[in-house]
Amino acid sequence: METHQKISLDKLLIKHRAISPAQLKKARLIQKNKTDKLEKILLEQGYITEDKLLPILAIQLQVKWIDLKRYPFKPDIVQLIPETDTRRFRAIALNRTNDFILVGMVDPTDIFAFDELTKILKQPIHLALVRENDFLRTIDGIYRRTDEITHFAKKLLEELSSNDLKRLTDKDINEAPVVKLVQSLFEDALQMRASDIHIEPDEKVLRIRLRIDNQLHEQIIPEISIMSALVSRLKLMAGLDISEKRLPQDGRFNLQVKDKMIDVRISTLPVQYGESVVMRLLDHSEGLLNLTQLGMPSKLRQRFEHKLKHAYGMLLVTGPTGSGKTTTLYAALNLLNRPETKIISIEDPIEYRLPRVNQVQINSDIGLTFSTVLRSALRQDPDVVLVGEMRDEETAEIGLRAAMTGHLVLSTLHTNDAISVVNRLMDMGAKDYLIAASLRAVIAQRLLRRICGSCRTAYTPNVQQQAWLNSVLNQSIKQAPLQHGIGCAHCHNTGYHGRVGIFELLEIDAQLANLLTQGDVATFTQTAKQRPNYQNLSQAALQLTLRNITSLEEAERISGGLDEFVHLA
Repeated sequence: METHQKISLDKLLIKHRAISPAQLKKARLIQKNKTDKLEKILLEQGYITEDKLLPILAIQLQVKWIDLKRYPFKPDIVQLIPETDTRRFRAIALNRTNDFILVGMVDPTDIFAFDELTKILKQPIHLALVRENDFLRTIDGIYRRTDEITHFAKKLLEELSSNDLKRLTDKDINEAPVVKLVQSLFEDALQMRASDIHIEPDEKVLRIRLRIDNQLHEQIIPEISIMSALVSRLKLMAGLDISEKRLPQDGRFNLQVKDKMIDVRISTLPVQYGESVVMRLLDHSEGLLNLTQLGMPSKLRQRFEHKLKHAYGMLLVTGPTGSGKTTTLYAALNLLNRPETKIISIEDPIEYRLPRVNQVQINSDIGLTFSTVLRSALRQDPDVVLVGEMRDEETAEIGLRAAMTGHLVLSTLHTNDAISVVNRLMDMGAKDYLIAASLRAVIAQRLLRRICGSCRTAYTPNVQQQAWLNSVLNQSIKQAPLQHGIGCAHCHNTGYHGRVGIFELLEIDAQLANLLTQGDVATFTQTAKQRPNYQNLSQAALQLTLRNITSLEEAERISGGLDEFVHLA
């Protein structure tokens, strides 16, 4: 590694006006009592950000500064350094020429790592400085567990060819290929931020699909004959009947994956070529979200919180499966959970354990249904009752009457928007006067994918998109560049990373309640849409598009609006 006379970091920081002389003096005083480097102290004291510090530090170290978020990775180049060495030395191969290999390092001053990497690559190395957080995210995305999963699948096939399947149920199987295969599946899912794992047998192959940001990503395993052993192992973990393959089964178990405790809900279903398994992953280490973290606009959140503070009435959260309804309900419970408030929740299943909340798990097999538990819960002197879902007429009526007689009732329904909740309740047999007296507010919601921060790129919408945008928002939006993701290593070439909620809040005031009492649903619907604070889901999605949080394509996907708009036009 070539070295030249370097300018000290403090002089460079002052030269580039990144910090003031007074800040440098304070940092040096702190450093006298610590062994930390100057740059770490500057960051800890908030005198400078990493974005400003790292390019200057690269100048001081006489290496390149590379932002991994925007770097076009080449898989064959990255694989020049084995994964174990990449993680050990915190170094990643970025480019290769006839003369040298460019290697990004979190700490380019690590001489030992430099020497070891030179031996591994057997070529001269040029170094670049990279940000540690970006490095860790990048290698997690590049070095997936897919090869490991394939390896353990082959090992399991070899074992099944020579051993009795019954030995898989023995206690002493921690080193068995099926155990390692299952562990690798979960590690890969957690590494990829997956919410669900789908294991599906086909005629000749086994498909493993991860749901990431609501999109499925597939891996093909040719060893289809391992399916029975894999399903048996998962059933054992969940305490299910491994001999029953003709009927669906549901269960749950906890699993330690690296340093995180994951709660897994498992569902099995008999299909043509075996049993399909779907597992929902809940990471309890991240804790419960509050209403602010959900992404609710501040004004809408304040209105919703105001409704939550009412002593009685029903508040409903609506949307399709996977739209985040339960997360919103738990955030609401988190706000209400106080020593002076008695809360009972009736759930199927219980997703998060909440201190101080009396949580009841539904069990239909023994008659422990929503309606049965709700009726009993009201005799437990609750202030707040959460009903996981309004599934039938009896549950809806008991819930509405409870809301009318001094209880705050929270629940969910499956409808496309907030206004159609009224029709849904009536279809379930609820009386219009009961809905009018009990219902206080409805939140409809969806989850949209966020534009990837590493590959976001500006573009100008076409004429049809611009016309649709103006039409939905009922105003003339000047044509301005929007953003979308073009795909990179960080987002697995999807253009999206993470999700954000959009919300539609309908508050039932005296006028709307009066229309319900009269049974005038048509006028109710028209009047509700004209409320000054009312914003539908399509409008909420496009607001996020204008703020470049999500893409116009995502807004179109959620509302299905552009195709219909073009057809009508």
